[in-house]
Amino acid sequence: MIIIAGLGNPGPKYEKNRHNIGFMAVDEIARRWRFGPERAKFQSIVSEGEVDSADGPVKVLLMKPQTYMNESGRAVGEAARFYKIKPSEIIVFHDEIDLAPGRFRMKTGGGAAGQNGVRSLISHLGADFRRGRMGVGHPGESHLVMPHVLGDFHKAEKPWLDALLQACADALPFAAAGDDERYQGEVMRLAPAPKFSPRQAAKGE
Repeated sequence: MIIIAGLGNPGPKYEKNRHNIGFMAVDEIARRWRFGPERAKFQSIVSEGEVDSADGPVKVLLMKPQTYMNESGRAVGEAARFYKIKPSEIIVFHDEIDLAPGRFRMKTGGGAAGQNGVRSLISHLGADFRRGRMGVGHPGESHLVMPHVLGDFHKAEKPWLDALLQACADALPFAAAGDDERYQGEVMRLAPAPKFSPRQAAKGE
């Protein structure tokens, strides 16, 4: 069994925020793979299902922590302890300001790079869980980051956003089998997005 958690903030106020792209990814996975009904458990909204992989079906616990972003680790840590799941069997989808909009990178280990949800997870799980970093772009100045991530996606962003979410769900068998490199490649093949430095672009460099 693996845990797939999406990071975000609970409630309708935050629903369409860039910071909630992790929740959106989990919702798309649940829809694509016809997961069971959502219920409250582990300070989260969870659902269970199976994802096909080359090694056969993989059981998945999908999680949307309801603790608010900065305490996400409490919820995922609780589930991981309950099911005795190792960090290498945990995939966390989150927004990434240092990737251009629509870009996608898998990464295991490392620091939080200013993402408070990831920081919370590191404090509860250690650093060795797998991260699905979903590019939302950078506003250019550090004081604009909070309004950027807590702002809603624009209508003009919908095409790349929908394509990325769908690709993350469709390519999931590779991640379920533990092949993150192949998963990353397949997501970007299904939902290609231009590569550039979001900070420089925002500053017009």
